[in-house]
Amino acid sequence: MGVSAARPVIGVTSYLDRAAMGAFDVNAVFLPASYISPIIAAGANVVVLPPQEADPATVSRILDGLDGLSIAGGYDVNPAAYGHAAHAETDRPRDDRDAWEFALLRGALARNMPVLGVCRGAQVLNVLRGGTLHQHLPDIVGSTRYQGTDGVFVTVPISVASGTLLSSVHLGERHVPVYHHQAIDVLGDQLVASAWSDEDVIEAIEDPHLTFCVAVQWHPEQDPGSSSLYGAFVTAASAFGS
Repeated sequence: MGVSAARPVIGVTSYLDRAAMGAFDVNAVFLPASYISPIIAAGANVVVLPPQEADPATVSRILDGLDGLSIAGGYDVNPAAYGHAAHAETDRPRDDRDAWEFALLRGALARNMPVLGVCRGAQVLNVLRGGTLHQHLPDIVGSTRYQGTDGVFVTVPISVASGTLLSSVHLGERHVPVYHHQAIDVLGDQLVASAWSDEDVIEAIEDPHLTFCVAVQWHPEQDPGSSSLYGAFVTAASAFGS
């Protein structure tokens, strides 16, 4: 079980990457604050989880201190993880983060710990469960409408499947902010698609066999309309930690 406290403790994954601070240009733990702000606003405390040694003992000890896990957005998953050669447009592999998130997520799911994936997080969940990804959506839909440019998010309409966990915590039809050039192709084991765009691109997945395992391809941290999703996640983490 997780830590019992008035506010649940949520772990959020991050990068080790170059960052400049004044005269210093160093390797640093990097995570935009937008990924933690809505979790805190929903009533949880946050710990940031940078890539590190992903041995089972380390992962188990870290998970012992958490009530929930969020896999944040970021660069593409190494396609070797799902048996594909890299597309020309696929990001340079970040194998340290891939290994770390796969290990954390595997351990969290085994505990039935509440999980929320965001953008890359949805792809990590799908690949962990044996699924595959479209490596470059413009090849599939014929446009770059999901990508955004220069850090500016774009919106697409989504439809949420009735009867899913997501449908109980999120409106069924609305526009959401996106910034992705990859998407889920073949669904992983025991996962179901719970939201699609108007072009049938999968925009959310979940595991209906677990208490709370939801991952969205859009960016709820950029979307006040997704606050109910964070609220449900934190509520589930509180129950897990009690």
